[in-house]
Amino acid sequence: MEETLYYGAMSKTELAVLYAPALKPYIARRRLNKWIRINEELLHELTAHGYTERLSMLTTAHVQLIVKYLGEP
Repeated sequence: MEETLYYGAMSKTELAVLYAPALKPYIARRRLNKWIRINEELLHELTAHGYTERLSMLTTAHVQLIVKYLGEP
């Protein structure tokens, strides 16, 4: 049975570093922002949940949507 990890609210930088641990945090954050921008469905759903690119803290709903579209970090 596959274990599903729970991701709660966290900073965008924290999540970005989970996706790209080898990068400096500010570069990882830029990459995550780019991935979100180019994934129109993800961006649309995030926006419906109050997301803007300038947010530094992501809600649990934001994080779960990002993981749904981008996969597990």
